[in-house]
Amino acid sequence: MKHTRTAQPGVSYAIEAQGLVKIFGSQRAVDGVDLKVGTGMIYGVLGPNGAGKTTVIRMLATLLRPDAGSAEIFGHDVVKEPHIVRQLIGVTGQYASVDESLSATENLVIFSRLNGLGRAEARSKAAELLEEFGLSDAAKRPLKNFSGGMRRRLDLAASLIAQPPLIFLDEPTTGLDPRTRNQMWETIRRLVKTGSTVLLTTQYLEEADQLADRIAVIDTGKVVAEGTVDELKGSVGHSTLHLKVANPQDMAEARRIIEQVLQVQSNLSAEAAKIIAPMGDVDRVTDLLLALRGVGIPLLEMSVQKPTLDEVFLTLTGHGVKTEEDTELMTDQAKKKEGVLA
Repeated sequence: MKHTRTAQPGVSYAIEAQGLVKIFGSQRAVDGVDLKVGTGMIYGVLGPNGAGKTTVIRMLATLLRPDAGSAEIFGHDVVKEPHIVRQLIGVTGQYASVDESLSATENLVIFSRLNGLGRAEARSKAAELLEEFGLSDAAKRPLKNFSGGMRRRLDLAASLIAQPPLIFLDEPTTGLDPRTRNQMWETIRRLVKTGSTVLLTTQYLEEADQLADRIAVIDTGKVVAEGTVDELKGSVGHSTLHLKVANPQDMAEARRIIEQVLQVQSNLSAEAAKIIAPMGDVDRVTDLLLALRGVGIPLLEMSVQKPTLDEVFLTLTGHGVKTEEDTELMTDQAKKKEGVLA
């Protein structure tokens, strides 16, 4: 039986990469990427299609040799110790790697046998994973009758057969409906709770916001920002105060008081009796409410909102993350190229 390796004792990072470079022809798909991923966390790599996310994962997973730079997985060099690294990782790509002519059980049994498990143990492992991923009722069904969400869950289950301490999830929810996407998010959270480290690439801003403990924003092969969600949001500006006055005729006076109390000189906008103003000091909200009450201006609603990840990305890169619909409009030729550049 093949035994799964564990991470080196005392190693604090699951991934340490410095100056990773990968060149395809005249295209620098990855251009000096640095990453440090702590153990027991979900680390998000956010970027548009073609940013270099998949190429980074392929290098970290020993599937591509870096043209420059270095990377270690739990202290093991991906170039010098690829066989050890492969025993420490699980990889789930953008498209299911299962055989749709076979049943879910047959697929998992084959993957288990390839990982060195005996027949009885392989069937036991398959049944365990099908139960974990809510696929037991479809265990004997041919995969050609599976929905997209079921296939993605099966593909993730297959990558966990060896119970690796590090899991690479390359856009695991691409093409899924919102309900199935939420189910996958819960599965990913459970993986971390049981001790795994997850590196997740995504084009979905909400997905990165919901899941990631830290995020690296990649654009044109480079890391353009890195930090927690709150740190990234804080880097693009202040929170904004949203106020809706009860009487539209009070708008002018309300705006004057907001400008005076919050000491903002511009960027006030009014829409449907709503005032939006930049706010640097949250403590001044109390003063503002007292001032508005003092002159008899009632409010219908009030909220303080942080910058969104969408605003972060627009600020850092000058363009938005492509939507799923944008990606589907790519030509076949571009898709073939993105196989190595995504």
